[in-house]
Amino acid sequence: MAQGTVTFDGAPPPGTINLGIGQPSADLLPVGLVHRASEAFFACAEPFELNYGVIAGDARFLQSLAGFLSTGYGATVTADTLFATGGNSQALDLVSSVFAKPGDTVFVEEPSYFLAFQIFRDHHLNVVGIPMTQDGPDIEALRQELDRTTPAFFYTIPSFHNPTGWSSTAPRRQQIVSLAEENGFLVVADEPYQHLFYYAEPPPAFGTMIASEVVLSLGSFSKILAPGMRLGWIQTCDELRRQILGNGFVNSGGSINHISSHIVRHAIDAGLLDTHIARLRTVLRGRVEAMDAALHEHFDGLATWTRPDGGYFFWLRFDESVDAAALRRKAPGRETGFQAGDVFSAAGQFGNYVRLSFAHYNEEDIREGIARMRPLFD
Repeated sequence: MAQGTVTFDGAPPPGTINLGIGQPSADLLPVGLVHRASEAFFACAEPFELNYGVIAGDARFLQSLAGFLSTGYGATVTADTLFATGGNSQALDLVSSVFAKPGDTVFVEEPSYFLAFQIFRDHHLNVVGIPMTQDGPDIEALRQELDRTTPAFFYTIPSFHNPTGWSSTAPRRQQIVSLAEENGFLVVADEPYQHLFYYAEPPPAFGTMIASEVVLSLGSFSKILAPGMRLGWIQTCDELRRQILGNGFVNSGGSINHISSHIVRHAIDAGLLDTHIARLRTVLRGRVEAMDAALHEHFDGLATWTRPDGGYFFWLRFDESVDAAALRRKAPGRETGFQAGDVFSAAGQFGNYVRLSFAHYNEEDIREGIARMRPLFD
């Protein structure tokens, strides 16, 4: 599997505006909210709250999470379809352990989230890319690949996709599930951006399709609350949930991130999370519009892109002569940065693409960061 250099971009040097960082900015991390929810929990906590906890997750947390998702999805979610995780990366590692074995093939979208590739490599899985369109994965390409092999699962990011920002249409989601039912593979839907829409809502989450018995929907509080909570969930049917609960790591360790789940439960029940998400939508919409305007000012005629309706990312296509990885190495000299497109490919493609995030900087910094990038592409 050919790839470019993959890095987890942490805090940049002072003065640098690195638009490759796909993390929330400090002003979007709700310290006060977490403090209030923590106080509410510890004010009435009993000693057993500090024990291992039930392996699927605390029942009260799962009930609160089910209510939150039911409202957000516009469809009933029950606690017995949920499993608490340490976030989507940990959930994806767990899914790879439970539902695949070394040597199995997994399908991914082409392009896809670059750090997922390392998780699949760690489990010695073969990765096959399925081309993307703005409507979602190319169904004819998927059918052709299924004629050659049946994957253990198909990993998809259906809403405000990373890196493209696109969302799979409702018919495309149903087509994927139907092919999974017909061909005997699972659909692993990474859905951390489902609640982060700034214009039209995305189609219903794959979490609303678990009755098919082939879907595992991975959700996370990293994008809608705080990454440091290290908390998320898997939503799936009884049989697949039973297989997860039988995993040795799960069975040994008790509830994953038990204390965080109590804090988040109080945040949900007090309405604090809903209020925070409403603020995120307002602030991030402003950043989307700031980035779109700055790109039109500095990159019209040099690149093409589609303004995302949600999520974190813009996906820019340049002329094929552009080597984005080489330009990325020069970006620190201009105190800026971005992610080069080749790292998002399972086959070393997209060398002339760039991913930009609008989540880590305010509108003024976004405009300045785009202006600093422009001379790199002369």
